[in-house]
Amino acid sequence: MSDSHAPNHNYHLVDPSPWPIFCAFAAFVLFLGGIMYMHFDTSWVLIVGALLIIFGAYSWWGDVIKEGEYDGHHKPIVQLGLRYGMFLFIVSEVMFFIAWFWAFFNASVFPTEAINFVWPPEGIETLDPWHLPLVNTLVLLLSGCTVTWAHHSLVEGDRAMFKQMLLYTILLGAAFTGIQAYEYTHATFGFEDGIYSSTFYMATGFHGFHVLIGTIFLTVNLLRGYVGHFKADHHFGFEAAAWYWHFVDVVWLVLFFCIYVGITG
Repeated sequence: MSDSHAPNHNYHLVDPSPWPIFCAFAAFVLFLGGIMYMHFDTSWVLIVGALLIIFGAYSWWGDVIKEGEYDGHHKPIVQLGLRYGMFLFIVSEVMFFIAWFWAFFNASVFPTEAINFVWPPEGIETLDPWHLPLVNTLVLLLSGCTVTWAHHSLVEGDRAMFKQMLLYTILLGAAFTGIQAYEYTHATFGFEDGIYSSTFYMATGFHGFHVLIGTIFLTVNLLRGYVGHFKADHHFGFEAAAWYWHFVDVVWLVLFFCIYVGITG
C-alpha cells in the first residue's frame, strides 16, 4: 500500500528552517560592522558578521544540497523553479551593475564644472587598457571556455575531464583576482580622488568581488564533483555556477570596452 502521507504532487514543500532568519541577522551584523569600521576604525564586528554569514551560507546550502542530492526532492518542476530563481537573481545583478555604469557615464558624458568639464579629470593618470586589463580579459574569456568544456564533459559522462576543466576555471579565476589586486596597488589614483576614481573602483571592484564569489561557487562544485555529486541529467548546482560565471565574463567585457578602453579613445 502507498504511504497515505506521501505528497501527490512533484513540488517540494520545504521543512521549517532557521537559516533564513539567521542569515538575515548575520547580514545585519555584517553591515553594522562595515559602518563601524568606516567610521570608528573598529573591525571586530565586521569579522564576526563575516563569520556568521559564512556559517549560515554553509549550513543553508548544505541543506539544499541534501534535499536535491540525497532526499530526491528536486524533481523536474522544482529544478525549473530553481532555474527561474537563478535567472531572476542574475537579472538583479545586471541592474546592480547598471547603476555603476550609469554613474560613470553620467560623469564622463556630462562632466561638470567641479572637474572643469574635462574627462578624465585633470591629474588622473588612467590605466593602460592594453596591459593588465587586456591580460585579465583574455584570462576571463579563457575561463568561460573551460567552464563550458566542463559542462559538456559532465553531460557526456566524462567526469575526469569535468573535474579537470573545472579546476582550470578556478585557477583562472584566482589569477584574475591576483592580477586585479596587483593593478590596484600600482594605480596612481585612490578611491577618494574624485568622481572618476570612485566610480572606477566601485564598478571594477564590485566586479572583482563577483569574480571571487564565482570562484568560491565553482570550488564548492569541484569538491562536490570529487565526492560523486552531479549526474548527466541532474546537475543544476553546477549549471547555476556556470551561468553566474558567464554573467561575470559579460560584465567584464562591458567594463573593459566602456571604462578601460572608452576613456582613452
